[in-house]
Amino acid sequence: MSTGTSPTARALRALEILRTRPGTTAEQLAERLGVTDRAARRYVAILREAGIPVDSVSGPYGGYRLRRGTRLPPVAFTQGEAIGLVMAVLDGRPAATEPGDLVGSALGKVVQALPEEVGRQAAALREHAAAAPDPGAAYPDPAVTSALVDAIAARRRVAITYRSGAGNRWQAEVDPWAVVVRRARWYLLCHSHRADAVRTYRIDRVLAAEETATGFRMPDDLDPVALLEENLGAGWAHPVRVLFEAPMAQVAPWVGPPMGRLEAAGDAGEHCVLVGSTRNPVMYAGEWLAAVPYPFHVQGGTELREAVAALAARLGAAVGRSRETDSREVPGVP
Repeated sequence: MSTGTSPTARALRALEILRTRPGTTAEQLAERLGVTDRAARRYVAILREAGIPVDSVSGPYGGYRLRRGTRLPPVAFTQGEAIGLVMAVLDGRPAATEPGDLVGSALGKVVQALPEEVGRQAAALREHAAAAPDPGAAYPDPAVTSALVDAIAARRRVAITYRSGAGNRWQAEVDPWAVVVRRARWYLLCHSHRADAVRTYRIDRVLAAEETATGFRMPDDLDPVALLEENLGAGWAHPVRVLFEAPMAQVAPWVGPPMGRLEAAGDAGEHCVLVGSTRNPVMYAGEWLAAVPYPFHVQGGTELREAVAALAARLGAAVGRSRETDSREVPGVP
């Protein structure tokens, strides 16, 4: 296979564009390929010479179209695309290097199907690269994920069976809005009719998903990632209210949406308040609050206050023991 800038590679890219966007004009094709109109027409000619029937349709809704019933050649990869695919899989799925892994098996079949000159480096990368497992990763059932994606595309309500982190099992009907992947975890962003509110559910905890006949309307201007981040900081068992002795503009870069909502406080805005909730006060105190480099006071949340106090006592004791040890071991220190 030639490099990604060769005429053959660009012709294959043109074929992919025409397959996914019937009616693409020469001008549009040239823009997407980053070439002149004349070059775009030449790539169409290369496809026709290869036996792929590309029709030209005139008129306001015209453009290039693949003839109905066209049998396309097998998917072709450039060397860069093949290596990039292997890298992306290993980055998101370290277990793909292990025997018996479903994704690793699929990747192996893709690599084996590549032409030798393209697949050689991809196979070597897959064989010799090692990926450290992500302890926080959670991979959902592909069948459940597929059912949810189909329901999103069809705009159909779904009946799900869910098992919470505490092991509680329940059922609910939801309007599935989006599937969002965040830090090696898959989430379903939806409107829950059980709670009558926006909810995010871990898809690896969805035991079953069945599409219903009831349709729904997708919210206007939906930003799935932003809404997921905002929702992850709300609705947990333990409330959070923290006052920071610094302006909101300085604290904001250190406070992610899952921590809660940050608001300005004080007449001059010299302070700000973080309002949210958490299911794990110890993690919230030790990993999130401890990383913010500004003085703060826990104003609300008994469990969070206790977690912060325990963390402070543990760190203070560690410093105290260190001083005692230093005074015994260093001559001349009283």
